Amino acid sequence: MTIINHFFNSILFWAAWIIIPLIMEVIPSLGSFLILVKKRLFPRKYEDPVFWPEITIIIPVYNSQDSLGGCIKSINDSDYPNEKMRIFLVNNQGEDDSFHVYARCQELYPDLLMQWLNARQGKSRALNLALFNADGKYIIHVDSDGQFEVNAIKNVVRKFENCQNVDCMTGAILTMPEMIEGYKGVFARVLRNMEFMEYAQAFLAGRNFASETNSIYTLSGAFSAFRKSAVLKSQLYNTDTICEDTNITFQMRYLQRIKVHICENAIFMVDPIEGINKLYTQRQRWQRGSLEVSHQFLERDLKVRRMFGNVMVRTLMYDHTFAFPRLIWYLALICLMCMNYSAKIILFSTGLIFALYIISGFLYYFATVGFLKEFAELKKYYQKHWYIVPLLPFFNFVVFFIRFAGVINSINTDSAWKTRTLSDEREDFVKELKRQVKKPVELLRRIRKAVNYE
Repeated sequence: MTIINHFFNSILFWAAWIIIPLIMEVIPSLGSFLILVKKRLFPRKYEDPVFWPEITIIIPVYNSQDSLGGCIKSINDSDYPNEKMRIFLVNNQGEDDSFHVYARCQELYPDLLMQWLNARQGKSRALNLALFNADGKYIIHVDSDGQFEVNAIKNVVRKFENCQNVDCMTGAILTMPEMIEGYKGVFARVLRNMEFMEYAQAFLAGRNFASETNSIYTLSGAFSAFRKSAVLKSQLYNTDTICEDTNITFQMRYLQRIKVHICENAIFMVDPIEGINKLYTQRQRWQRGSLEVSHQFLERDLKVRRMFGNVMVRTLMYDHTFAFPRLIWYLALICLMCMNYSAKIILFSTGLIFALYIISGFLYYFATVGFLKEFAELKKYYQKHWYIVPLLPFFNFVVFFIRFAGVINSINTDSAWKTRTLSDEREDFVKELKRQVKKPVELLRRIRKAVNYE
């Protein structure tokens, strides 16, 4: 009986440690690699249309004077015919000189048909205003702080024209290598390179697998494209959430029963993260918006038993439920020692988990290299940063703590883009800690005064 108990205790111990990374990391990474193999063995060639259709590009503008010029230039420099594009720049009550950047670009690129619109505050309202004025066959929405790769627009339209069953797509988002290399200091560059590798693996490898299995959770707000006939049948962008991209993705999937795809060779380059504070607010906002949209659409369907039949429930469970045991595991290591587990076993099991994350990371790495085949410079830059892969589990560990903070901070608060930074919360924590420390000190002072009263 002792041997049997020991056996089952061991099985439960190892299963508890291995099952989550196996489900969340290893299987999807292996799937991404197999998708790459499939696309190499059975490539699909997309033909150019006889006539390139007219398209509408929507750029929400909010205090974008530093990046807007580069975004418009990338549209002009793309290989899509300028006369076939209509560009709406929608200002949602920004307070800088973005309009003057737009005016200057009109002089620099006279062949581009651009129009400036003023909207009420809020990205969703800006997007909806442009949609009401759009007249192209396809609608492309991008953020103002990024730039198109030269073939990106054509690749999106080419896939739409060749796949009549495709009504919405997300592009691939990467951060700009030249901006990453411009940062001084080893830590600053490593942080931005971890973000670069994270984006590359998530979009080029992860979302290719998700696209094949019809499980893309969200169309990227930084670069997404729609067949106009499909997006105008939707409820447009929701103004009650800070995650309008996830909301319209759920609309496509739940209300219109439309499959969400990725166009992996349509790349949009965005600025790297500005710093820890920006990372902190960005990931909290994503977490908070995702939970808001899930509540809007999944309130009745959010049952554990639906995890295998409902893509969105399954993704939500993976991202917002199974993810948190990772945090608990690290914090629970000391508890295992108190339960008579030896330090050797704990170190070995922790090392095994880390090894699984590394294996999955390199599977994503090789898959991403394959998907970057037609982008020589990006592929070269990505390949030479292979040493970042073993660091990504630590990056993800930090991000999960941030997401957990996002859940806590979203309780009993209204949806808003403005989120408190890590510095703000640290200052408040220090103030509160000092205030709490003063209480026993003040109590002790009063006791002393009472005892020593003459």
